[in-house]
Amino acid sequence: GEARISRYSARSKIQRLPVEPISQASAEQRKGRCGRVAAGVCIRLYSEEDFAARPAFTEPEIQRTNLAAVILQMMVMGFGDIESFPFVDPPDTRLIKDGYRVLHELGAVDGLRKVTRLGRKLAGLPIDPRVGRMLLEAAHIGCLRELLVIGAALSVQDPRERPFDKRREADQAHAVFADERSDFLTMLKLWDFLEEQRHQLTRRKFERLCRAYFLSPTRVREWHDIHLQLKEQMHQLGYRDNANPANYETIHHAIL
Repeated sequence: GEARISRYSARSKIQRLPVEPISQASAEQRKGRCGRVAAGVCIRLYSEEDFAARPAFTEPEIQRTNLAAVILQMMVMGFGDIESFPFVDPPDTRLIKDGYRVLHELGAVDGLRKVTRLGRKLAGLPIDPRVGRMLLEAAHIGCLRELLVIGAALSVQDPRERPFDKRREADQAHAVFADERSDFLTMLKLWDFLEEQRHQLTRRKFERLCRAYFLSPTRVREWHDIHLQLKEQMHQLGYRDNANPANYETIHHAIL
């Protein structure tokens, strides 16, 4: 009766995944899974009173997400002002203001809320505008290869796993890739290790290696796929990877 629900906090600027009780609609949808091929029985691990007290429907995603990307796409596609758009479930005005503030900080819109040239480039990247801005900066200062890896990592769930009963073993396995200067450099070291192994091992052996290092094969694959997509998009915009490895300062300059 619980699930991780994605929620954006305008105050902390973070998309969180808190565990919350699911709505009645979600519970009913789940119940449908147990009667597909024959009559089934659904057992809920919580009381009927608990079920009755839950909200009828899950809160619409537009009311609990970072609106910066939504606003930018609407402006580029000519849908006009988000505040006057006839949404079935309109988002909170605080989230709208926060979205515009983020876009202005990134240079995607100007003081009159008009899309800039940079904003149109960001709209073409299928990721959070903040990550897209990092990639465009990286392309200009010579660390695109590294930021494509980091940008893809920031766009997926952390591939590192810490099972409750094996936390110590997981921490030891992950410590191999740790860089005390920065978590971003840690992700780079992990990526380089995985890419080297990917080319040497069969798919089954590679997945076994991931599990040995307490890494989720599914998330590692997702990280790899998003990296490929972002690389292709940046190349289409006319940018190319840096030939020489970038240093700490350059990488963190792009991120900041």
